[in-house]
Amino acid sequence: MSEVMQWYATGKRKSAIARVWMLPGNGNIVINKRPIDEYFGRATLKMILSEPFELTETIGKYDLKVNVCGGGLAGQAGAIRHGITRALLEVNPQFRSILKKVGLITRDSRVKERKKYGQPGARKRFQYSKR
Repeated sequence: MSEVMQWYATGKRKSAIARVWMLPGNGNIVINKRPIDEYFGRATLKMILSEPFELTETIGKYDLKVNVCGGGLAGQAGAIRHGITRALLEVNPQFRSILKKVGLITRDSRVKERKKYGQPGARKRFQYSKR
């Protein structure tokens, strides 16, 4: 058996799209051909990524190769987390109940609302003067 077991999933958040390849390994995470520590400076963003692994108790069991584009760092971290969650479901469907309880399976559909004409922003109005 020369073929290596590999799972693929996509995750989305805001305008970021992450393609995640998961292989059995020892916990190496490479994002856009750069190690995780080099790509994400803030510890909170790294915590977001490790959340699905912590819940399913699979920390250090899989290597990740991630290709992510669009959005900012926080959106990209959320997209990668969504991709990791989906890949873990392919690995073991029994993880579904654990991940669903925390709300990681659902795609976070919140995006920035568009600006409307006749107003300075999405909801803000220009100052109203009665007289």
